[in-house]
Amino acid sequence: MYGWIWRHLPGNTLVRALISLVLVLAVVYVLFQYVFPWAEPLLPFSDGTLDERREG
Repeated sequence: MYGWIWRHLPGNTLVRALISLVLVLAVVYVLFQYVFPWAEPLLPFSDGTLDERREG
């Protein structure tokens, strides 16, 4: 799949590398701004399984 994307990008190797970097940054931005906040309430990361006991 990555080879297919690389072959279809315009320009020489430097231009392709810059376009690839921009595409990766765009995907990361979309994930952090939209996908992860939407999915956070659906994930069980905040469900603790340990009891909070204060010793002392």
